[in-house]
Amino acid sequence: MTWFTTLIIAVGLGMDAFAVALAAGAQRRSLSFRPLFRLSFHFGLFQFLMPVIGWFFGSQIERYIRDYDHWLAFGLLALIGVKMIRESFSSEHDRAARTDPTRKWALVALSVATSIDALAVGLSMAFLGVSIWIPSVIIGLVAAAMTAIGMTFGNQLGTRFGRRMELIGGLILIGIGIKILFEHLI
Repeated sequence: MTWFTTLIIAVGLGMDAFAVALAAGAQRRSLSFRPLFRLSFHFGLFQFLMPVIGWFFGSQIERYIRDYDHWLAFGLLALIGVKMIRESFSSEHDRAARTDPTRKWALVALSVATSIDALAVGLSMAFLGVSIWIPSVIIGLVAAAMTAIGMTFGNQLGTRFGRRMELIGGLILIGIGIKILFEHLI
């Protein structure tokens, strides 16, 4: 597998992370290093780990996951998307108490949801007999960079457009989930 092919795969896998990071950045009033690092690190780590896991388990696990991986990704993204949409209509007092998507279960759920496709890439690489380590590192680094860029850009949009960006961010997450379902069901 060439470097260019690996990079194209990494960018393709990183697009979901970028879109989710846009939504997460738009939700924040101000963006500090810690939440930016948390989201970028976790998305990059999960994007690195999933191909490795897929590669090691190969065809054994593929037959169990392929039937519902798209439903899992859709469910996680839709759940968080609906929550963001609800929060976009809440009062300022309610907004102060909302869940930070760069913490706790929301962070793990988003990390898993955006990296499910990377598991399939790892499975494919196992079937092709391709070494997994360098592609996984590249996939993880690209996802982390795209997440940081997306979150920064999303925060700029959120600062300018406020609640509308949170609503749009929730719709984007649900849209990504629907796209995943559509791709797997067609």
